[in-house]
Amino acid sequence: MVCPPVPAAAGARRHAQEHELRAVGLSLGYDGATIVDTLDLTIEPGRVTVIVGANASGKSTLLRGIARLLRPEAGEVVLDGTSISSLSSKKVATVVGLLPQQPIAPDGITVSDLVGRGRYPHQGWFRQWSSTDDAIVADALAATDTLALAERRVEELSGGQRQRVWIAMALAQDPDILLLDEPTSFLDVTHQIEVLDLLLELNRERGTTVVMVLHDLNLAARYADRLVVMGGGKIIAAGVPADTLTTAVVSDAFGLEALIVADPVCGSPMVVPIGRFHGAPAPGTLG
Repeated sequence: MVCPPVPAAAGARRHAQEHELRAVGLSLGYDGATIVDTLDLTIEPGRVTVIVGANASGKSTLLRGIARLLRPEAGEVVLDGTSISSLSSKKVATVVGLLPQQPIAPDGITVSDLVGRGRYPHQGWFRQWSSTDDAIVADALAATDTLALAERRVEELSGGQRQRVWIAMALAQDPDILLLDEPTSFLDVTHQIEVLDLLLELNRERGTTVVMVLHDLNLAARYADRLVVMGGGKIIAAGVPADTLTTAVVSDAFGLEALIVADPVCGSPMVVPIGRFHGAPAPGTLG
C-alpha cells in the first residue's frame, strides 16, 4: 500500500517551479529571548516537510522566520541564493505563501473577496485582474469545499469553515512554496484528513513544496516526505518518518514514553503513548 496515497489530478494549475530555500545559522527570538538557536535547515523542493515538536520548541517561530515575518537575531534565510531579507515583499509573495496560525480577516469581508486577495502579489501596473484570476479563485474555493460560502461574510463562519477559507486564499496565491502553521486547527477529524489530502494533492500533482507545522505526530508521519523534530530551539532529528520517529526521539523531544508501531493503514510509524497506568510494552513494536 502506498502512503501517502496517490491523489487524483489537481486541475489545470501551472506546475510549480523548484526553489532553493535554506535557513543558515538561523537564530530567532522575541524581546531578547532566543527561541530558535543557530539552526540550519534545507527545505527539499517538491516535497512535503512537516515540523513537529513540543510546545515552545520553536517550530512556529522557525516557520515565521522562514516566511520573513521575523527578523533574525543571527544567520539568514536564503531563497535561490539570495538572502530573503533583501528581496521585495511582492517578489517573496509570488514564490512563498504563508498560512499563519491565527489569521485575522477584515470586518465584513466576504469569502470570495478574502480568497481573491491571494491574487494581489500577481497584480501590477501592467497586470490587472483577469479571467485567469477568476478561474484560480474559483478553483481554490472548489478545492477547499468553500464555493457555497463565497458570498458569506467570514465572521459568520464556523472555525472549521474559516480555516478552509484561509487555505483557499493561500492556494489562490498560487505559490511554489506553501508554509502552513497548524493548518488542521479547529477542524474535526474528517476535515483534518480532507485538508491534508488536499495539500498532498497540491504537492503530488502540481509540485508545490509544502512545509507545515503539525501537532499530531501520527498524521505528520503519514503525510510527510521529510519529518523535522524540534526541541529547545534546535533540530533533534530530521529525515524520512520511518528513520526519524523513534522511541528515543519521542522521549527526547516530548518527554513521552511511547511505543512506535506500524500504522495499520499504510505502514508509517505510529506513536502509541504508554502513560503511567498502563501495561508494559507489547512484543513486536518498532523503534
